[in-house]
Amino acid sequence: MTPPEPTNAATPEIQISNLETAHFDCVFPTCGGICCKNGRPPVEAAEYARIAENLPKFLPHLRPQARAKIEKDGFISKRKKEGLSALAVSDGWCVFANEGCVLHKVGATEGDRWKYKPWRCIAFPLERSKSGKWHVRQWKLKGEAWDLFCLNPDESPKKAGETLQGEIDFVNELENGSERWRRPAPPSTPT
Repeated sequence: MTPPEPTNAATPEIQISNLETAHFDCVFPTCGGICCKNGRPPVEAAEYARIAENLPKFLPHLRPQARAKIEKDGFISKRKKEGLSALAVSDGWCVFANEGCVLHKVGATEGDRWKYKPWRCIAFPLERSKSGKWHVRQWKLKGEAWDLFCLNPDESPKKAGETLQGEIDFVNELENGSERWRRPAPPSTPT
């Protein structure tokens, strides 16, 4: 069998259905990191493994109550989202929230701010539907129930396509490139 010819084709860009009309502007730290309050993102198996392997790096940076919870019960809750276990919450906040995301801060000190964060946190407010299509989360769009002020399109005049370039680049890598490690490979079909 002859191997396929290498191509110079560029990685395809993902399509985000409402990117041209959505408004979003992250104002952290002004908001206090409200997206980390009761967010409970689901965690892929590879992400879980990376966090668990590096947990000693994170523990000294956690809120005392969150550290105690993790040391007693672990950092995953019994709650499921999208069929996956979700990060635990302590006192209404993600266990890794402490004046920002501890996973983000430790990764940043190592040169990669997103190294340890679950992909759903990195991509926020971008969301992939069950059908695999992407959109910018906005109040009442596609059944959005989270009432965070930053998801209100009237809150900011800034277009999401301008403010979310880092997140857009990330989800392109998640779907097509170097960040694929975070998600399981699709099941192979028998030949």
